[in-house]
Amino acid sequence: MIKRLLPFMKGYGRAAVLAPVLVALETVCELILPLLMAGIIDDGISQSNLPVILQLGAAMLVVATVSMCCGIFSARFAAEAAQGLGASLRKAEFDKISTFSFADIDRFSSASLITRMTNDVTNIQMVVAICLRMLVRALVMMVMAMGVALWINAGLAVWVFVVLPVVGITLFALMRICNPLFQKMQRKLDALNQTIQENLIGVRVVKAFVRQDFEREKFRTANDEFTKAGLSAVLRVVMMSPVLMMGVSTATVLILYHGGVLVLQGGMEIGELSSLLNYIFNILFSVMMVGMALLQYTRAEACAKRVFEVLDAVPDIQSGQDIGHQGVRALRGQVEFRDVAFKYSASGTGDDVLHGISFTAKPGQVVAIVGGTGVGKSTLVNLIPRFYDVTAGEVLVDGVNVRDYSLDTLRNKVGMVLQKNVLFSGTIRENLLWGDAEATEEEIIQAAKDAQAYDFIMSFPDGFDTYLEQGGVNVSGGQKQRLCIARAMLRKPSVLILDDSTSAVDSATEALIRESFHQNLKDTTVILIAQRISSVMGADQIIVLDDGTIAGAGTHDELMASNAIYQEIYWSQQEGVSEHG
Repeated sequence: MIKRLLPFMKGYGRAAVLAPVLVALETVCELILPLLMAGIIDDGISQSNLPVILQLGAAMLVVATVSMCCGIFSARFAAEAAQGLGASLRKAEFDKISTFSFADIDRFSSASLITRMTNDVTNIQMVVAICLRMLVRALVMMVMAMGVALWINAGLAVWVFVVLPVVGITLFALMRICNPLFQKMQRKLDALNQTIQENLIGVRVVKAFVRQDFEREKFRTANDEFTKAGLSAVLRVVMMSPVLMMGVSTATVLILYHGGVLVLQGGMEIGELSSLLNYIFNILFSVMMVGMALLQYTRAEACAKRVFEVLDAVPDIQSGQDIGHQGVRALRGQVEFRDVAFKYSASGTGDDVLHGISFTAKPGQVVAIVGGTGVGKSTLVNLIPRFYDVTAGEVLVDGVNVRDYSLDTLRNKVGMVLQKNVLFSGTIRENLLWGDAEATEEEIIQAAKDAQAYDFIMSFPDGFDTYLEQGGVNVSGGQKQRLCIARAMLRKPSVLILDDSTSAVDSATEALIRESFHQNLKDTTVILIAQRISSVMGADQIIVLDDGTIAGAGTHDELMASNAIYQEIYWSQQEGVSEHG
């Protein structure tokens, strides 16, 4: 784990070096203090030598001051190194996740990715801080205290070695047991976060369907499982404490007994025994600190494995090299599907969601896709900007396989309004500028007008500077759709994909939006998914999907004359309108 983490310490190496150095100096100072105290007792107090007491007391004050300064600065540098490492890891994870396809994110789950970027990284940086201070302190203290103790009285100091093998075996066994338990605990935390995330995102649906009790029970189950997994690990960790305390007590009793005998026999001074006991306690408690640090390291190791699973993941979709076209500005927007098949299973098993899909959308055309729920309409358009890659066949833009474009080139010229409208916290202007960060005020206003959003935007007191809450919860569904359409139109894309993006607006507004496409995006290829036949009647080509394949293609009149599925959809909607009337 340490070797893998070192590259992420770049920029914080100075702090990572100074922290343990200063901890070592602090520890040395603390080890000197008992020797000075022994001198005060044996050479000063017992002999009533005031100058020695004052001299050694002043030396203790200086050493204690140096120790305190080293402790303060070591804590600062350790915190800087640990926090810096955490920041680097989170940045690396976020950068990697931004390259993931939809399939990659589905594989990890968004809740797990959040846990890996937060809780897992926090555990790692906490252990780094512990290692830079507590572990270094314990190791230096243990080695030097052992050396001084052996120098004071080797015969008594060797009793410490009676307990060390027991402690070592206990620690090794606990680390082997706890590592998989900590990994299980983090997986349960993923599940808990998933439950919380789903509940908070869907809180309106939960309340609308009065499912609070159901969600509470689901949360309780996830919370109990996480608690159970945590207890399973912690209850094994706490086993270390009584074992270590038994070792400390045993060593203390043995040294006190044999040391007391030596003092009574005149073979040892009381000050020497006092300082020796001090060093023995330092050794034993250092062993305890090492044990605690190693167990924390075991948990951090489990977290690090999860973090590096993300960092080592090879994205399902790799960017091309812009082979076979003349650059971003040259894209005209012709889209062609050649015998395309697709399945969601990464292993290649399972049934095709799409199969045998072939059609061409020419520049400037409006191509509509209709069909029942779940026939693969959204899946089909997601293949154009390579949110997913085809399982078989080819998707081409301007005659070039989309795999051969760089993802930036392809997606910069494909505007998309997803089925689920997503707005981010920030002003309306900031959200629209996602379409084109360099857009002028006039272009922003024109895009808003084209999307029939300008009037309601200006009805707000702050206009384009109106602040949108996360997800755009302070605007209506129809307003969100129009803002998302304006954002896509501002990009001036070569291909504009509208995935059922006018379902929440009335027919008159929808007609005005379609008219703006003809006027201001006349060279743009528009691929439209819609549930209402009235939304697609004027399309240059209508493709009817059924069970993942093309069941018909043509204009409205052609399909009304020859396609039973299209006729069924049309007449079912006409009957609905008649009944409503």
